[in-house]
Amino acid sequence: MRADTPGGGIMRRAVAGQRRDVVVGSVLGAAHQTGEALVPVLIGLVVDRAVVHPDGGALARWLVVLALVYAALSFGFRFGCRAGERAAERAAHLLRLDVVRRVLAPHGGAEAGRPPGALVNVATEDARRVGAVNMALTLGIAAVVGVVAGAVLLLRASVPLGLLVLLGAPVLMALGHFLARPLEHRSEAEQERAAHASGVAADLVAGVRVLKGLRAEMAAVDRYRHTSQASMAANVRAARAEAFQSGLMLTLTGVFIALVALVGARLVLSGSIGLGALVSAVGLALFLPGPIGMLAWVGAEFAKGRASAARIADVLAAPGESTGGTRTVPAPVRGELRLRGLSHAGLTGLDLTVPPGEHLGVVVTDPGHAAALLYCLARTGDPAAGTVELDGIPLTDLDPDALRSVVLVAEHDAQLFDGTLLENVTAAAPPGADPHPAMTAAAADEVAAALPGGTTAQVGERGRALSGGQRQRVALARALAADRRVLVVHDPTTAVDAATEARIATGIRTARTGRTTVLVTSSPALLAATDRVVLIDGGTITARSTHDDLVRDNSVYRAAVLT
Repeated sequence: MRADTPGGGIMRRAVAGQRRDVVVGSVLGAAHQTGEALVPVLIGLVVDRAVVHPDGGALARWLVVLALVYAALSFGFRFGCRAGERAAERAAHLLRLDVVRRVLAPHGGAEAGRPPGALVNVATEDARRVGAVNMALTLGIAAVVGVVAGAVLLLRASVPLGLLVLLGAPVLMALGHFLARPLEHRSEAEQERAAHASGVAADLVAGVRVLKGLRAEMAAVDRYRHTSQASMAANVRAARAEAFQSGLMLTLTGVFIALVALVGARLVLSGSIGLGALVSAVGLALFLPGPIGMLAWVGAEFAKGRASAARIADVLAAPGESTGGTRTVPAPVRGELRLRGLSHAGLTGLDLTVPPGEHLGVVVTDPGHAAALLYCLARTGDPAAGTVELDGIPLTDLDPDALRSVVLVAEHDAQLFDGTLLENVTAAAPPGADPHPAMTAAAADEVAAALPGGTTAQVGERGRALSGGQRQRVALARALAADRRVLVVHDPTTAVDAATEARIATGIRTARTGRTTVLVTSSPALLAATDRVVLIDGGTITARSTHDDLVRDNSVYRAAVLT
């Protein structure tokens, strides 16, 4: 993969960011490989100088030298691998942060067309594979040094043997790179299938209660079985490619070493080299498969890393759902919302002004139109036509982070996070703020009182330890505790009883006094506590008045909120 491609840029950045550890690991690894190459040479010297001509003193001295070399190569291996592994883990960690940062970016878009499980796979396995390139590079550089050291030492013993290694090793390395190309393509397909299987599994686990209620367990199992089988088939194809590449490289390496041994044997028989040189040559011939085989492994790791880097690059380069503005909201923030000719996904020409501090109800007869309105107010994306303004500034001109510090859109299906009830309520609250008023307003204090441990009780993943009504109250308390100047809430009480709903209506009104609040709902209790109500029917605003007046005078409104 070229460095100027997106995936190549990811690979290059992953290595460049860990340059120090890669260099340290490569130097120490090279010292280890050099020490390994020196061992057979030293043994050959021991044979020539202390065995062929027995000399106890020389034998002791050379054994001490051997011990020192072993100590040095052991030190180089241990700390070189530590540096390489540290570089790999740090690079993977930084890539995970990049992926998560992109997924959580205010302009969104990274999750489009990708199930959550696929993004998790990219942030974990793909990041690990790209990070592992640092370790592969460290060991690869050390292996090259090992091959060169072995060839140089062979040249000292015999020029023909040294030249054979110097000419043969590059050919083997080129073959390894060529053979790794099919593995790269199959590794990418394997990761795509694995990510899809993870996404399907995450969806099934998230909807397990619904599946049981529908008695659709077998259909879900069949779906996952087919997905898992496809992932397994891709994995087997990638493993087959890797096995073919590794096996063929081992065969070629074995043939090469046999050739070196054959040439060495002929030189010994001709008297060109002595017994010690023969021992050294045989030892070096046995040593060389290690670094040469390591180079083949490095090629396979780079192939996997390139495939994963391309997948990470796709996520990081995903287009946003909205364009980013740069303006901030001028202080003091008044909280006036204004829709000018807003048209999007069924909404047509909406004109509406929400004065600062108003408690507004919005009834939408079509759920799709309600979703479109929330989409525009949250600036998840930009409307097809018209504008939404905050204090006279179009949302498209505002920096997304600045906008979200002022406007909070709490959707009906807002998820809770794994942790305690209190941690969920205070997730977006200002530092040091008291969460109890928000909990009281949302009737979440009753939820805490009903749980063992109260506010320290664990709610489970996505709040699965709570009932539907309890989850809604905790989510609403979180939205109120965030204390935004403008709050838009969508159907926050669909799963609570009438008495609790009436208490929540009063609580929201009290908690949000003086701040702009928009309730997109069909709940009579919530609407009765608003200053006025806007009715959107057929994608346009058809009525504006108080809840009581609309109930009395508008049949469409009555049908929407009372039936």
